[in-house]
Amino acid sequence: MNIPVEKPRLSFWQIWNMSFGFFGIQFGFALQNGNASRILQTFGADVEHLSLFWLAAPITGMIVQPIIGHYSDRTWNRFGRRRPYFLTGALLAALALIFMPNSAVLAYLLPPILVGAGMLMIMDASFNVAMEPFRALVADNLPDSQRSVGFSVQTFLIGAGAVLGSWLPYIFSEYLGVSKTAAPGHVPDNVIYSFYVGAFVLAAALLWTVVSTKEYSPEERAKFYPEDEEADEQKGILSIFTDFSKMPLTMRQLGLVQFFSWFALFSMWVFTTPAVAEHVYKVAPGDTSSVAFADAANWVSLLFGIYNGVSAIYALMLPAIARKTSRKIAHAFSLTAGGIGLLSIYFIQDPKLLIFSMIGIGLAWGSILAMPYAILSGSIPARKMGVYMGIFNFFITFPQIVNGFFGGMIVKQLFHGQAIFSIVMAGVLMLLGALSVLYVKDSKQ
Repeated sequence: MNIPVEKPRLSFWQIWNMSFGFFGIQFGFALQNGNASRILQTFGADVEHLSLFWLAAPITGMIVQPIIGHYSDRTWNRFGRRRPYFLTGALLAALALIFMPNSAVLAYLLPPILVGAGMLMIMDASFNVAMEPFRALVADNLPDSQRSVGFSVQTFLIGAGAVLGSWLPYIFSEYLGVSKTAAPGHVPDNVIYSFYVGAFVLAAALLWTVVSTKEYSPEERAKFYPEDEEADEQKGILSIFTDFSKMPLTMRQLGLVQFFSWFALFSMWVFTTPAVAEHVYKVAPGDTSSVAFADAANWVSLLFGIYNGVSAIYALMLPAIARKTSRKIAHAFSLTAGGIGLLSIYFIQDPKLLIFSMIGIGLAWGSILAMPYAILSGSIPARKMGVYMGIFNFFITFPQIVNGFFGGMIVKQLFHGQAIFSIVMAGVLMLLGALSVLYVKDSKQ
């Protein structure tokens, strides 16, 4: 029996270079989150139909990530193991970022709304192609003793990319003088230029990781994991269903917390722009070409950058908070702050005060990205860590899919087209998530 060899420790800059692609991915992802609803409304989408277009993200995540993860585990060529996949994903996402705000140019082929929706789907699929093997690359290359450093660097770069991507349309219009309005049916120049920059940053950041980071060959990996090669290969994909049926109690309980959290987040991403435009800026429903709507959309993009920045800083503080209290208490506190932040949007009339709402949302977002996984990791066997982390993604995508199908209907039928009440609903659900996490069994308090 071969004895495993410890992986070599990497320098800080090697870890930085390896993680730098996350900056580009999140830069592009933030542009999508902050502007996709605005673009689709510009091309004629009704507010109650926005959630249907946003279904592309969770559906492609549910389908693409397991498939790409499966094949990247079994790939090795002269470009490496993971790098061919996230490089391909980056280039496709960059092209989608270029084409989406220019969908009207292709109107002679299809209506702009269909082209825009198609670009959104391609963009989401491409982000997922890039992200799944990228996460695996960090685990592939780092020894256990450096995982916490790798996570910290990764968290910082994700937050930095999200902040800059979210703020870019505002910077172009308010500081560089680029037009923030356009004729009906056309996307303003500040958004178009932001997507161009996002395409460049995304491709450049991932290319930097490709050229600056090496991957271990199959022969080298065999020294680190001598008993892992070809393990469980004969069980096939059907074993996932067996593992799903036998998931630990803690994972089932966390599933309810995740449902409340991610249903709320999906509502926030989809409906914040129309909610703020109509409720705070007093824009008439359906008006997407006025200066007031442009101001609202640009401000929402800036606000999304603020909550991402708060989450990046807060994520580094969470381990200390959890040690002082418990992981459940830390997560419950964070979700409560997010619920209050979402609910406060209804009572605010001064756009600048929405910054305080985003602070609460940022605390929740930082915890949602970290605490459920910390709690889950203590309840599953190490040999099943990968498959159960993959299955756990179901509890992220499923509530978004449910929201995608029914969120718009709820806004239209129950809220009479007033998007602000979808944000109120999201706040209530976030508070229910905070309550439900207190009943989760955490084996390592």
